[in-house]
Amino acid sequence: MKDLDLQQNVMDELNWEPSVNAAHIGVAASDGVVTLTGTVSSYAEKDAAESAAGRVYGVKGIADELKVVYPSDKQVDDASIAKRALQVLSWDAMIPDTVKVRVERGWLTLSGETSWNYQRDAAAFDVQKLSGVVGVTNEITIKPTVQASVVKEQIVGALGRNAQIEAENIIVTTDGGRVTLAGDVDTWYERDLAETTAWSAAGVTQVSNKLTVI
Repeated sequence: MKDLDLQQNVMDELNWEPSVNAAHIGVAASDGVVTLTGTVSSYAEKDAAESAAGRVYGVKGIADELKVVYPSDKQVDDASIAKRALQVLSWDAMIPDTVKVRVERGWLTLSGETSWNYQRDAAAFDVQKLSGVVGVTNEITIKPTVQASVVKEQIVGALGRNAQIEAENIIVTTDGGRVTLAGDVDTWYERDLAETTAWSAAGVTQVSNKLTVI
């Protein structure tokens, strides 16, 4: 696909995404790598813009240079962000009380330990929507609970059941709770979907995504 065509397709997808104000986002494309520039009004919008770009066929990589800029009347101090983050996490029954929060200049860092990756992801999803948050770093670790052979069997089975993934082109290797995905996929979306599928297996503590978009 030509760079100009890919650029236009990404712009169209951003315009289609209701949670993104595409008017403030610039798009450049070069050899399958898309660069997003400009400003967004929240970290959640930044994440939505990157996800939208990744869904476009032909995107092999994304450079997200979007900046979160809040209006002056919506700026929130770090202590207030941390307090509200702990509050929303406590409301989510899926998230254990072992998750901790640190905020510096609007950048929120999560730490602690969970038993499942979906709990780790849920914590990040809950706090990224808070006003004043300009970025989220998820340092929550996952406790390994099952043998590597069981982890591999679960992931291979899940990939094979997903109609959106060409599972025969994906090689899965495991070392304890650490999983490596290798091989080729057709789209950036499929690459992310394969990684999400791997994270869904019990006992997975790390996923190294080495899949290549062809």
